[in-house]
Amino acid sequence: MPLPPIPDPAPVLPDLLAPGLRLVFCGSAPGAVSAARGAYYAHPGNRFWRILHEAGLTPRRLAPAEYPLLLGFGIGLTDMAKHASGNDDELPPDAYDPAAFAARIRAVRPAAVAFTAKAPAAAFLGRRTSALAYGRTSGPADFPPVWVLPSTSGQASRFWDARPWHALGAWFHGATTEDPRHEPASRP
Repeated sequence: MPLPPIPDPAPVLPDLLAPGLRLVFCGSAPGAVSAARGAYYAHPGNRFWRILHEAGLTPRRLAPAEYPLLLGFGIGLTDMAKHASGNDDELPPDAYDPAAFAARIRAVRPAAVAFTAKAPAAAFLGRRTSALAYGRTSGPADFPPVWVLPSTSGQASRFWDARPWHALGAWFHGATTEDPRHEPASRP
């Protein structure tokens, strides 16, 4: 007699997704502190909540435990690895699930997706991290526009640059002439 199928384990952090969002952020996986606290970007050294406010994406700096409030601002959250936690170099080789990520995004159809680090963007886009630039980038034709942002993790401080986050904030509020559904025009 065959054994019953084993159900998927619960995600480390629940997705914060709903139809009609303007923007969904996708990280690699919850860090150890975030997993322990049950809140996205919860490590005190993580810049996520500060830069969201500084870039004009939230009206005030939220505490990590307040992450469900983002839905009211048209923002959602997910991770490329839903069933693992830790630093990128600690994740099992099969932790990322680009197909499941794509299905979640296609189900809710946000206006744009922003990766909060190059590693999850590279896994989804099938490119090396060194081949990715920060800012808007091309993605699948049937997918919302994709942004790649510098990691907010304190461990990635040497790569920190707030400018792509501020450009995303300008797009979010319509202060750009670029069509968010298409690749931006080439610049000299």
